Amino acid sequence: MTPSAGRLSRQGTWLLLGTLGLLIAANVPQLGSDPWLFRPGEVDPRGILGPLVRAAGEHWDYGFIRTPGVVAGLGLAVLAALVPRLPPWRAAAGVGAALAVVAALTLPAVLLQTGLRDATAPWFFTNDSTYQIELGGELVLDADTPYGHDYTGSGLERFYSLDGSASETGNRQVALRHFAYFPGTPLTAAVWRLLPRPLDDYRFLVLLATVGLLLAPLLFPGRLEVRIAVGALLAANPLSVRAVWFGTADAPSLLALVLAFGLVLRSRWAAAGVALGAAVALKQFALVALPFLALLALRRGARPALARGGAAFGATLAAVVLPFLIASPSALWADTVRYGASTYRIVGYGLAHLLLEAGAIDDAFGPYPFAWLALLVWAPATGWLLWRQARSPALWTGALGFTVSIFLLLFIGRVFQTSYLVWPLAGIALSALIAAGERPAERPGET
Repeated sequence: MTPSAGRLSRQGTWLLLGTLGLLIAANVPQLGSDPWLFRPGEVDPRGILGPLVRAAGEHWDYGFIRTPGVVAGLGLAVLAALVPRLPPWRAAAGVGAALAVVAALTLPAVLLQTGLRDATAPWFFTNDSTYQIELGGELVLDADTPYGHDYTGSGLERFYSLDGSASETGNRQVALRHFAYFPGTPLTAAVWRLLPRPLDDYRFLVLLATVGLLLAPLLFPGRLEVRIAVGALLAANPLSVRAVWFGTADAPSLLALVLAFGLVLRSRWAAAGVALGAAVALKQFALVALPFLALLALRRGARPALARGGAAFGATLAAVVLPFLIASPSALWADTVRYGASTYRIVGYGLAHLLLEAGAIDDAFGPYPFAWLALLVWAPATGWLLWRQARSPALWTGALGFTVSIFLLLFIGRVFQTSYLVWPLAGIALSALIAAGERPAERPGET
Protein backbone atom coordinates (compact mmCIF):
# COMPACT_ATOMS: atom_id res chain seq x y z
CA MET A 1 0.00 0.00 0.00
CA THR A 2 1.42 3.36 -1.04
CA PRO A 3 1.06 5.98 1.71
CA SER A 4 -0.23 9.44 1.06
CA ALA A 5 1.95 12.46 1.81
CA GLY A 6 2.84 12.65 5.48
CA ARG A 7 1.84 9.03 6.20
CA LEU A 8 3.80 5.85 6.81
CA SER A 9 3.35 2.85 4.53
CA ARG A 10 2.16 -0.40 6.11
CA GLN A 11 5.63 -1.88 5.69
CA GLY A 12 7.10 1.33 7.09
CA THR A 13 4.95 1.04 10.20
CA TRP A 14 6.27 -2.47 10.78
CA LEU A 15 9.82 -1.22 10.23
CA LEU A 16 9.35 1.49 12.84
CA LEU A 17 7.67 -0.79 15.39
CA GLY A 18 10.37 -3.42 14.89
CA THR A 19 13.14 -0.86 15.37
CA LEU A 20 11.53 0.47 18.55
CA GLY A 21 11.03 -3.06 19.86
CA LEU A 22 14.67 -3.93 19.26
CA LEU A 23 15.78 -0.76 21.04
CA ILE A 24 13.65 -1.66 24.06
CA ALA A 25 15.03 -5.21 24.09
CA ALA A 26 18.60 -3.93 23.84
CA ASN A 27 18.21 -1.32 26.58
CA VAL A 28 15.92 -2.61 29.32
CA PRO A 29 18.06 -5.54 30.63
CA GLN A 30 21.04 -3.20 31.23
CA LEU A 31 19.29 0.11 31.88
CA GLY A 32 20.88 1.87 34.85
CA SER A 33 23.58 -0.78 35.24
CA ASP A 34 27.16 -0.14 36.38
CA PRO A 35 26.53 3.19 38.15
CA TRP A 36 29.04 4.91 40.40
CA LEU A 37 28.72 3.26 43.81
CA PHE A 38 28.16 6.37 45.90
CA ARG A 39 27.88 6.21 49.68
CA PRO A 40 26.12 9.48 50.47
CA GLY A 41 24.85 8.71 53.98
CA GLU A 42 21.58 10.52 54.64
CA VAL A 43 19.19 11.05 51.73
CA ASP A 44 16.75 13.95 52.17
CA PRO A 45 14.20 14.02 49.29
CA ARG A 46 13.08 17.55 48.52
CA GLY A 47 11.87 19.84 45.79
CA ILE A 48 9.96 18.82 42.69
CA LEU A 49 11.82 15.50 42.37
CA GLY A 50 11.43 14.55 46.03
CA PRO A 51 8.30 12.39 45.45
CA LEU A 52 10.11 10.40 42.76
CA VAL A 53 13.07 9.77 45.08
CA ARG A 54 10.73 8.55 47.81
CA ALA A 55 8.86 6.35 45.31
CA ALA A 56 12.19 4.72 44.39
CA GLY A 57 12.97 4.01 48.04
CA GLU A 58 15.61 6.78 48.24
CA HIS A 59 18.16 4.71 46.33
CA TRP A 60 19.15 3.75 42.80
CA ASP A 61 16.28 1.37 42.10
CA TYR A 62 16.40 -0.73 38.92
CA GLY A 63 12.69 -1.48 39.04
CA PHE A 64 11.86 2.23 39.00
CA ILE A 65 14.20 2.75 36.05
CA ARG A 66 13.35 -0.28 33.92
CA THR A 67 9.61 -0.72 34.41
CA PRO A 68 8.65 2.17 32.08
CA GLY A 69 10.66 0.50 29.31
CA VAL A 70 8.78 -2.76 29.84
CA VAL A 71 5.47 -0.88 29.76
CA ALA A 72 6.56 0.81 26.52
CA GLY A 73 7.28 -2.64 25.08
CA LEU A 74 3.79 -3.77 26.04
CA GLY A 75 2.37 -0.69 24.34
CA LEU A 76 4.30 -1.52 21.17
CA ALA A 77 2.88 -5.05 21.22
CA VAL A 78 -0.66 -3.65 21.44
CA LEU A 79 0.05 -1.26 18.57
CA ALA A 80 1.46 -4.10 16.47
CA ALA A 81 -1.72 -6.11 17.02
CA LEU A 82 -3.80 -3.14 15.89
CA VAL A 83 -1.76 -2.21 12.80
CA PRO A 84 -3.82 -4.37 10.36
CA ARG A 85 -7.01 -2.67 11.55
CA LEU A 86 -5.74 0.91 11.53
CA PRO A 87 -5.35 3.29 8.58
CA PRO A 88 -1.80 4.27 7.58
CA TRP A 89 -0.14 6.21 10.39
CA ARG A 90 0.35 9.92 10.10
CA ALA A 91 3.83 11.32 10.70
CA ALA A 92 2.79 12.60 14.12
CA ALA A 93 1.75 9.09 15.21
CA GLY A 94 5.09 7.59 14.18
CA VAL A 95 7.07 10.35 15.85
CA GLY A 96 4.86 10.10 18.94
CA ALA A 97 5.47 6.36 19.27
CA ALA A 98 9.23 6.84 18.93
CA LEU A 99 9.18 9.76 21.38
CA ALA A 100 7.29 7.66 23.95
CA VAL A 101 9.93 4.92 23.71
CA VAL A 102 12.81 7.38 24.00
CA ALA A 103 11.16 9.00 27.04
CA ALA A 104 10.52 5.62 28.70
CA LEU A 105 14.17 4.65 28.28
CA THR A 106 15.81 7.95 29.26
CA LEU A 107 13.56 10.01 31.51
CA PRO A 108 13.16 7.78 34.63
CA ALA A 109 16.90 7.28 35.09
CA VAL A 110 17.87 10.92 34.66
CA LEU A 111 15.04 12.08 36.93
CA LEU A 112 16.07 9.63 39.65
CA GLN A 113 19.77 10.47 39.35
CA THR A 114 19.06 14.19 39.52
CA GLY A 115 16.59 13.75 42.37
CA LEU A 116 19.08 11.71 44.40
CA ARG A 117 21.77 14.29 43.74
CA ASP A 118 19.44 17.06 44.88
CA ALA A 119 18.62 15.02 48.00
CA THR A 120 22.28 14.57 48.97
CA ALA A 121 25.10 16.78 47.63
CA PRO A 122 26.26 17.98 44.18
CA TRP A 123 29.19 15.53 44.11
CA PHE A 124 26.88 12.49 44.43
CA PHE A 125 24.82 10.79 41.69
CA THR A 126 26.55 12.56 38.84
CA ASN A 127 29.61 12.03 36.67
CA ASP A 128 32.89 13.84 37.15
CA SER A 129 32.72 15.21 33.60
CA THR A 130 29.19 16.57 34.10
CA TYR A 131 30.12 18.06 37.46
CA GLN A 132 33.22 19.74 36.06
CA ILE A 133 31.25 21.09 33.07
CA GLU A 134 28.80 22.68 35.51
CA LEU A 135 31.67 24.15 37.52
CA GLY A 136 33.13 25.48 34.27
CA GLY A 137 29.80 27.13 33.49
CA GLU A 138 29.81 28.81 36.89
CA LEU A 139 33.29 30.17 36.21
CA VAL A 140 32.04 31.63 32.91
CA LEU A 141 29.17 33.29 34.78
CA ASP A 142 31.81 34.81 37.07
CA ALA A 143 33.66 36.15 33.98
CA ASP A 144 36.49 33.67 34.52
CA THR A 145 37.93 30.97 32.25
CA PRO A 146 37.62 27.29 33.14
CA TYR A 147 40.92 26.52 31.37
CA GLY A 148 44.06 26.38 33.47
CA HIS A 149 41.91 26.45 36.60
CA ASP A 150 42.65 24.32 39.68
CA TYR A 151 39.41 22.64 40.71
CA THR A 152 40.76 21.43 44.04
CA GLY A 153 38.43 22.78 46.71
CA SER A 154 35.51 23.17 44.30
CA GLY A 155 33.81 20.00 45.50
CA LEU A 156 34.90 17.97 42.48
CA GLU A 157 37.58 16.22 44.51
CA ARG A 158 34.82 14.88 46.78
CA PHE A 159 33.30 13.02 43.84
CA TYR A 160 36.26 10.65 43.54
CA SER A 161 36.03 9.33 47.12
CA LEU A 162 32.38 8.29 46.45
CA ASP A 163 31.55 9.06 50.09
CA GLY A 164 31.93 12.85 49.92
CA SER A 165 35.23 13.08 51.75
CA ALA A 166 38.08 15.18 50.38
CA SER A 167 40.51 12.26 50.30
CA GLU A 168 44.15 12.43 49.30
CA THR A 169 43.37 10.17 46.32
CA GLY A 170 40.72 12.58 45.11
CA ASN A 171 43.06 15.55 45.43
CA ARG A 172 45.64 13.78 43.22
CA GLN A 173 43.22 13.34 40.30
CA VAL A 174 44.81 14.89 37.22
CA ALA A 175 41.37 16.01 35.98
CA LEU A 176 41.26 18.57 38.80
CA ARG A 177 43.84 20.63 36.95
CA HIS A 178 42.52 20.27 33.40
CA PHE A 179 39.24 21.21 31.70
CA ALA A 180 39.11 18.93 28.65
CA TYR A 181 35.96 20.25 26.98
CA PHE A 182 35.80 22.67 24.07
CA PRO A 183 34.50 26.21 24.80
CA GLY A 184 30.95 25.58 23.61
CA THR A 185 30.42 23.22 26.52
CA PRO A 186 31.11 25.68 29.38
CA LEU A 187 29.13 28.36 27.51
CA THR A 188 26.05 26.13 27.27
CA ALA A 189 26.59 25.09 30.88
CA ALA A 190 26.69 28.76 31.94
CA VAL A 191 23.31 29.36 30.31
CA TRP A 192 21.88 26.16 31.75
CA ARG A 193 23.06 27.03 35.29
CA LEU A 194 20.68 29.99 35.24
CA LEU A 195 17.75 27.58 35.61
CA PRO A 196 16.36 26.84 39.08
CA ARG A 197 17.65 23.82 40.97
CA PRO A 198 17.52 20.88 40.19
CA LEU A 199 16.67 21.64 36.56
CA ASP A 200 20.09 23.29 36.20
CA ASP A 201 21.69 19.82 36.11
CA TYR A 202 23.51 19.69 32.76
CA ARG A 203 22.10 16.24 32.06
CA PHE A 204 18.71 17.79 31.31
CA LEU A 205 20.34 19.65 28.41
CA VAL A 206 21.85 16.34 27.27
CA LEU A 207 18.37 14.81 27.51
CA LEU A 208 16.88 17.53 25.32
CA ALA A 209 19.67 17.11 22.78
CA THR A 210 19.03 13.35 22.76
CA VAL A 211 15.36 13.97 21.99
CA GLY A 212 16.57 16.35 19.29
CA LEU A 213 18.50 13.44 17.73
CA LEU A 214 15.18 11.68 17.29
CA LEU A 215 13.69 14.67 15.46
CA ALA A 216 16.71 15.89 13.45
CA PRO A 217 16.47 13.16 10.75
CA LEU A 218 13.08 14.59 9.75
CA LEU A 219 15.11 17.37 8.12
CA PHE A 220 16.55 14.87 5.62
CA PRO A 221 14.87 13.85 2.37
CA GLY A 222 13.61 10.30 2.02
CA ARG A 223 10.97 7.90 3.27
CA LEU A 224 9.30 9.05 6.45
CA GLU A 225 9.46 5.71 8.25
CA VAL A 226 13.19 5.40 7.60
CA ARG A 227 13.87 8.87 8.98
CA ILE A 228 11.87 8.21 12.15
CA ALA A 229 13.47 4.79 12.65
CA VAL A 230 16.99 6.20 12.21
CA GLY A 231 16.13 9.04 14.59
CA ALA A 232 15.01 6.48 17.17
CA LEU A 233 18.30 4.63 16.69
CA LEU A 234 20.28 7.82 17.22
CA ALA A 235 18.35 8.76 20.37
CA ALA A 236 17.66 5.38 21.98
CA ASN A 237 20.67 3.20 21.26
CA PRO A 238 22.23 1.88 24.51
CA LEU A 239 25.16 4.33 24.31
CA SER A 240 22.91 7.39 24.02
CA VAL A 241 20.50 6.15 26.68
CA ARG A 242 23.30 5.55 29.17
CA ALA A 243 24.92 8.89 28.38
CA VAL A 244 21.84 10.82 29.53
CA TRP A 245 21.67 9.56 33.12
CA PHE A 246 25.37 8.72 33.56
CA GLY A 247 26.50 12.14 32.43
CA THR A 248 28.37 11.83 29.12
CA ALA A 249 27.78 15.04 27.19
CA ASP A 250 28.24 14.11 23.50
CA ALA A 251 24.59 14.55 22.49
CA PRO A 252 24.59 18.36 21.98
CA SER A 253 27.52 18.17 19.56
CA LEU A 254 26.09 15.12 17.80
CA LEU A 255 22.77 16.90 17.34
CA ALA A 256 24.49 19.91 15.76
CA LEU A 257 26.48 17.58 13.49
CA VAL A 258 23.39 15.68 12.28
CA LEU A 259 21.68 19.01 11.61
CA ALA A 260 24.71 20.19 9.63
CA PHE A 261 24.47 17.18 7.28
CA GLY A 262 20.72 17.63 6.88
CA LEU A 263 21.02 21.34 6.18
CA VAL A 264 23.66 20.73 3.50
CA LEU A 265 21.28 18.29 1.79
CA ARG A 266 18.61 21.01 1.95
CA SER A 267 21.06 23.57 0.50
CA ARG A 268 20.84 25.76 3.61
CA TRP A 269 24.47 26.75 3.47
CA ALA A 270 24.75 29.41 6.17
CA ALA A 271 22.64 27.40 8.63
CA ALA A 272 24.76 24.32 7.92
CA GLY A 273 27.92 26.30 8.64
CA VAL A 274 26.50 27.54 11.94
CA ALA A 275 25.47 24.00 12.92
CA LEU A 276 28.91 22.56 12.13
CA GLY A 277 30.60 25.41 13.98
CA ALA A 278 28.43 24.70 17.02
CA ALA A 279 29.23 20.97 16.78
CA VAL A 280 33.00 21.61 16.77
CA ALA A 281 32.72 24.22 19.52
CA LEU A 282 30.98 21.63 21.69
CA LYS A 283 33.23 18.64 20.92
CA GLN A 284 36.49 18.53 19.00
CA PHE A 285 35.58 15.16 17.43
CA ALA A 286 33.13 16.94 15.11
CA LEU A 287 36.07 18.60 13.35
CA VAL A 288 36.71 15.29 11.56
CA ALA A 289 33.45 15.81 9.63
CA LEU A 290 34.57 19.16 8.15
CA PRO A 291 36.31 17.94 4.95
CA PHE A 292 33.63 15.33 4.26
CA LEU A 293 30.86 17.90 4.65
CA ALA A 294 32.77 20.35 2.46
CA LEU A 295 32.96 17.80 -0.37
CA LEU A 296 29.29 16.98 0.10
CA ALA A 297 28.44 20.68 -0.09
CA LEU A 298 30.45 21.03 -3.32
CA ARG A 299 28.32 18.27 -4.82
CA ARG A 300 25.12 20.04 -3.75
CA GLY A 301 25.90 23.64 -4.66
CA ALA A 302 28.23 26.14 -6.31
CA ARG A 303 31.43 27.47 -4.79
CA PRO A 304 29.82 30.76 -3.64
CA ALA A 305 27.30 28.73 -1.63
CA LEU A 306 30.14 26.75 -0.08
CA ALA A 307 31.91 30.00 0.73
CA ARG A 308 28.83 31.25 2.60
CA GLY A 309 28.71 28.07 4.60
CA GLY A 310 32.43 28.26 5.35
CA ALA A 311 32.13 31.87 6.49
CA ALA A 312 29.23 30.98 8.78
CA PHE A 313 31.23 28.06 10.19
CA GLY A 314 34.28 30.21 10.85
CA ALA A 315 32.28 33.04 12.39
CA THR A 316 30.40 30.69 14.72
CA LEU A 317 33.53 28.89 15.86
CA ALA A 318 35.44 32.13 16.32
CA ALA A 319 32.65 33.72 18.35
CA VAL A 320 32.73 30.80 20.78
CA VAL A 321 36.45 30.09 20.96
CA LEU A 322 38.10 33.52 20.68
CA PRO A 323 37.15 34.82 24.16
CA PHE A 324 38.79 31.80 25.78
CA LEU A 325 41.73 31.92 23.38
CA ILE A 326 42.33 35.57 24.24
CA ALA A 327 42.03 34.86 27.97
CA SER A 328 44.70 32.14 27.91
CA PRO A 329 45.75 30.43 24.65
CA SER A 330 48.26 28.16 26.38
CA ALA A 331 45.70 26.96 28.94
CA LEU A 332 43.10 26.28 26.24
CA TRP A 333 45.59 24.23 24.23
CA ALA A 334 46.96 22.37 27.24
CA ASP A 335 43.54 21.41 28.57
CA THR A 336 41.69 20.47 25.38
CA VAL A 337 44.44 19.02 23.16
CA ARG A 338 47.62 18.17 25.04
CA TYR A 339 45.76 16.76 28.05
CA GLY A 340 43.90 14.06 26.10
CA ALA A 341 46.76 13.33 23.70
CA SER A 342 49.68 13.10 26.13
CA THR A 343 48.75 13.79 29.76
CA TYR A 344 45.76 11.63 30.68
CA ARG A 345 46.41 7.98 31.47
CA ILE A 346 45.79 5.34 28.82
CA VAL A 347 42.18 4.20 29.09
CA GLY A 348 39.93 1.89 27.12
CA TYR A 349 40.35 -0.81 24.51
CA GLY A 350 42.06 0.98 21.66
CA LEU A 351 45.55 0.68 20.22
CA ALA A 352 47.21 2.37 23.21
CA HIS A 353 45.73 -0.22 25.58
CA LEU A 354 46.82 -3.08 23.29
CA LEU A 355 50.37 -1.72 23.19
CA LEU A 356 50.35 -1.33 26.97
CA GLU A 357 49.17 -4.92 27.45
CA ALA A 358 51.79 -6.16 24.97
CA GLY A 359 54.56 -4.40 26.90
CA ALA A 360 55.42 -2.01 24.07
CA ILE A 361 54.47 0.83 26.45
CA ASP A 362 55.73 0.62 30.02
CA ASP A 363 53.44 3.02 31.82
CA ALA A 364 49.81 4.09 31.39
CA PHE A 365 50.97 7.65 32.16
CA GLY A 366 54.05 7.41 29.95
CA PRO A 367 54.69 8.73 26.44
CA TYR A 368 52.47 7.56 23.59
CA PRO A 369 53.15 8.47 19.93
CA PHE A 370 49.65 9.70 19.09
CA ALA A 371 50.87 12.62 16.96
CA TRP A 372 52.99 10.31 14.78
CA LEU A 373 50.18 7.79 14.44
CA ALA A 374 47.76 10.55 13.46
CA LEU A 375 50.23 11.88 10.88
CA LEU A 376 51.32 8.54 9.41
CA VAL A 377 48.14 6.46 9.73
CA TRP A 378 45.01 8.54 10.27
CA ALA A 379 45.81 11.45 7.92
CA PRO A 380 46.64 9.27 4.86
CA ALA A 381 43.61 7.04 5.52
CA THR A 382 41.36 10.10 5.75
CA GLY A 383 42.87 11.50 2.55
CA TRP A 384 42.08 8.23 0.77
CA LEU A 385 38.50 8.30 2.08
CA LEU A 386 38.09 11.85 0.79
CA TRP A 387 39.49 10.80 -2.60
CA ARG A 388 36.99 7.94 -2.74
CA GLN A 389 34.19 10.32 -1.82
CA ALA A 390 35.19 12.74 -4.56
CA ARG A 391 35.13 9.95 -7.16
CA SER A 392 31.85 8.39 -6.04
CA PRO A 393 28.51 9.59 -7.44
CA ALA A 394 26.76 8.57 -4.20
CA LEU A 395 26.26 11.26 -1.55
CA TRP A 396 26.24 8.81 1.35
CA THR A 397 29.95 8.03 0.89
CA GLY A 398 30.77 11.30 2.67
CA ALA A 399 29.03 10.19 5.86
CA LEU A 400 30.58 6.74 5.54
CA GLY A 401 34.03 8.29 5.14
CA PHE A 402 33.47 10.31 8.30
CA THR A 403 32.44 7.10 10.09
CA VAL A 404 35.65 5.29 9.20
CA SER A 405 37.85 8.32 9.84
CA ILE A 406 36.45 9.09 13.29
CA PHE A 407 36.60 5.45 14.35
CA LEU A 408 40.24 5.18 13.26
CA LEU A 409 41.14 8.40 15.07
CA LEU A 410 39.46 7.22 18.26
CA PHE A 411 41.11 3.80 18.00
CA ILE A 412 44.64 5.16 17.78
CA GLY A 413 44.01 7.74 20.51
CA ARG A 414 45.45 7.57 23.99
CA VAL A 415 41.94 7.37 25.46
CA PHE A 416 39.23 5.16 23.97
CA GLN A 417 36.15 5.43 26.15
CA THR A 418 33.28 3.10 25.27
CA SER A 419 31.01 6.15 25.06
CA TYR A 420 33.07 7.41 22.09
CA LEU A 421 31.53 4.70 19.92
CA VAL A 422 28.41 6.85 19.62
CA TRP A 423 30.31 8.95 17.06
CA PRO A 424 30.89 6.23 14.45
CA LEU A 425 27.38 4.98 15.20
CA ALA A 426 26.05 8.43 14.31
CA GLY A 427 28.09 8.28 11.10
CA ILE A 428 26.49 4.96 10.17
CA ALA A 429 23.05 6.43 10.85
CA LEU A 430 23.86 9.44 8.67
CA SER A 431 25.02 7.14 5.87
CA ALA A 432 21.72 5.25 6.02
CA LEU A 433 19.70 8.47 6.08
CA ILE A 434 21.46 9.96 3.07
CA ALA A 435 21.35 6.70 1.09
CA ALA A 436 17.63 6.31 1.78
CA GLY A 437 16.98 9.83 0.49
CA GLU A 438 19.02 9.59 -2.72
CA ARG A 439 17.23 9.20 -6.04
CA PRO A 440 18.12 6.04 -8.02
CA ALA A 441 20.07 8.10 -10.54
CA GLU A 442 22.35 9.31 -7.77
CA ARG A 443 23.36 5.79 -6.76
CA PRO A 444 26.44 4.06 -8.14
CA GLY A 445 25.91 1.83 -11.14
CA GLU A 446 22.51 3.36 -11.97
CA THR A 447 21.38 5.96 -14.47
